[in-house]
Amino acid sequence: MDEDDSSTQTDGRFQTSEEIPVKKIVLTFGLIAGVVLSAEMVLTIPFMDEIGFNRGLLVGYTTMVLAFLLIYFGIRTYRDNSPSGTVSFGRAFTIGILIGVIASACYVATWEVYFFNFAPDFMDKYNAQILEEARAKGETPKALAKKKVELEESAERYKNPLINSAATFAEPLPVALIVSLVSAGMLSRRRKISNE
Repeated sequence: MDEDDSSTQTDGRFQTSEEIPVKKIVLTFGLIAGVVLSAEMVLTIPFMDEIGFNRGLLVGYTTMVLAFLLIYFGIRTYRDNSPSGTVSFGRAFTIGILIGVIASACYVATWEVYFFNFAPDFMDKYNAQILEEARAKGETPKALAKKKVELEESAERYKNPLINSAATFAEPLPVALIVSLVSAGMLSRRRKISNE
């Protein structure tokens, strides 16, 4: 068979002579994004008392958006290396969300190690700030007492590694989902030929 005409149907997947390294793209961009997310966490949390939890959230989610820009570049790398110069929306979204899942898994793993070994009082400090903000808004002592009980129950559940991991995973994943959808929409068309 001619090397230029080696398209085959294998295991239900359409392959060409130039198989696109999807796993390599997903792992490379996912791990880089994961390192960015993890580094931001490790560098920010020790200074949470100084910058405050609200500013910390702002820094954290800003970093997530920047890290997940790698989803766009991962999808574009796949598209630009495709023999046809195209990628379907579904394929682009799948690549994007896989990059996001890998990055989020790195984020979760880092938090689990950090929380259980270096920040056991994190929830106490967080709950104290929530209560202080509620007190500043003028909530009644009864309402504050109820909120305190709810926060203590939540903190106790958070000590369970499975619940902790699930809650942490839910932080970056929606951002990855949005970036994947937008990137897939932008890139699921033929790349422009420079000499056209």
